[in-house]
Amino acid sequence: MGSHHNENDYRPISCASYDTYEIAIMHRQRLHLVWDDGNVIYEQIITPLNLRTAGGAEYLVLRTADGDTREVRLDHVRRAQPA
Repeated sequence: MGSHHNENDYRPISCASYDTYEIAIMHRQRLHLVWDDGNVIYEQIITPLNLRTAGGAEYLVLRTADGDTREVRLDHVRRAQPA
């Protein structure tokens, strides 16, 4: 995941935000997502695939426009809206 954050500093997201991801996954709704990973800000249209928990942090498993699959910590997402 390449983040400078450590798993223990995870900040839980709101239930409403989590529900938004679950609904987008169920309906295969692409999202316009903005997130940070270390000192880099990403802004992409992504396809959400799954949600998972590891090490006390929650992640969105997604596919980028170029077909790569990656995970983004939910507390690193700055904005998520339907694409």
